[in-house]
Amino acid sequence: MLAATVRVTRDLDAAEEAVQDAYVQALTRWQRDGVPAKPGAWLTTVARRTALNVIRRQRTLQAKLPLLLMDADDHGATVETEVETRMIADDVAPIPDDRLRLIFTCCHPALAQEAQVALTLRLVCGVGTPDIAHAFLVAEPTMAARITRAKKKIASARIPYAVPAASDLPVRIDAVLTVIHLLYATGHTAHSGENLVRDELTGRALDLARMLRPLLPSEPETAGLLALLLVHQARRATRTDADGRLLRLEEQDRSRWDRSLIAEADRLVVGALRSGSPGRFTLQAAIAALHAQAPSYAETDWPQILTLYDELLRRWPSPVVALNRAVAVSMVDGPGPALAVVTALEDDGRLAGYRYLPATKADLLSRLGRHAEAAQAYRAALALSDNAAEQEFLQDRLSRTLPP
Repeated sequence: MLAATVRVTRDLDAAEEAVQDAYVQALTRWQRDGVPAKPGAWLTTVARRTALNVIRRQRTLQAKLPLLLMDADDHGATVETEVETRMIADDVAPIPDDRLRLIFTCCHPALAQEAQVALTLRLVCGVGTPDIAHAFLVAEPTMAARITRAKKKIASARIPYAVPAASDLPVRIDAVLTVIHLLYATGHTAHSGENLVRDELTGRALDLARMLRPLLPSEPETAGLLALLLVHQARRATRTDADGRLLRLEEQDRSRWDRSLIAEADRLVVGALRSGSPGRFTLQAAIAALHAQAPSYAETDWPQILTLYDELLRRWPSPVVALNRAVAVSMVDGPGPALAVVTALEDDGRLAGYRYLPATKADLLSRLGRHAEAAQAYRAALALSDNAAEQEFLQDRLSRTLPP
């Protein structure tokens, strides 16, 4: 709805108000007249009509006396003709989907990339501010303030909400890829709630990644991102058991993985690697593909995975990547060297509040036989988790470290 309405207004705040007004009207009319056959279409139509009325009022006020002498119907027709002309121009733009259009539109280079990504996740993808804050490893009020500042900058700098030309798409591609990746990640392991996975978010992200790939076929990272999501999607059914209990990679039934998706991902990874220097999404996809192609957990090529993590950390020096690399270090060099890496990350402070840091530390301590310290780390991870499936998993791991 927002994507369709902003094409009329070219103003995000005005589009949001029109969408909210449509919901308010629905609360009254649907209770009185019943829910329409196509609720989404009804809401979108009402939102766009509301937006057109706003544009008419604004044009009348701006033009003052000369327009006050015009016939109201003629003026309305003029506004609608201008809007239709804009939308026809958008329709010949290279982006085939309203949601993808708005993602590219919101990822405007005049904003800092973090602001682009956060604003797009919130407004276009429907991700809640707490989940976005978690993705960026900041407090919720901090993220809410950043999103507000980004919207104010758009208004004060008069940044137009226009679909970028084909030549402008590559400049925005990294932010767009990041949006889609974080959208999938938010659904892949939900920050809170009863279920581990939010299928509506992972499905939306995968659809967007599939649309993006043919749109920019010469960009290797579009292939890398799609491959990464496909591998994760291939394992989706085995990440929990019949009771919703979280299963570790070594516990999952590999015979149930979707081999067609894994094969498709492998082709994309090979093509992206052959195209030149791999980016962060291609490297992550290569790591995920190695996990998926291993006949068993014991036969995983951990040395190759560690090599890929070394390259990924060089290209993308993220503390989260460093933490994931520590797991590979533990499988190649043992839990002792890996614990040293995790301790250094803990002292660094950038992963404070990130539940997977104490969870990883707890596992390493447990493997070293330091059960009392492991129990303390598991308690710290439990305190940071709001997801029921993860809490149950961590509680089970904690109970195993305690003396009988």
